[in-house]
Amino acid sequence: MESRMNQALVENDQLSPGKGRCPEIPATMVHIATEPLPVKDHFLWSMFSLVYCNFCCLGFMALAFSVKARDRKMLGDIYSASHYGATSKALNLAATLLTIALVITVVALAISGVIHLRPR
Repeated sequence: MESRMNQALVENDQLSPGKGRCPEIPATMVHIATEPLPVKDHFLWSMFSLVYCNFCCLGFMALAFSVKARDRKMLGDIYSASHYGATSKALNLAATLLTIALVITVVALAISGVIHLRPR
């Protein structure tokens, strides 16, 4: 039994790469290039904010950052494009929320009678 085990070990040593009758198999490397995630510039939201929700010119500033993000994306500068896109998103969100809050406040004041929308 021991002789069989010793013989199996000797055969395994002979079959290892670089020794005996088994040639060494070359390694194959496959490089897969991953594309970066698409950068969102929020251009349409910025246009909407400019036309309908331009609270304290936040919509205009959001549009400017959206255009900057789109330009940087076309140049291939992904880091700057994502930074400008995030700034545009924050400005759009602020403009939209402030406009909604303003509309809700005016409607609430009109319903409660504090302000009068019709002339007397």
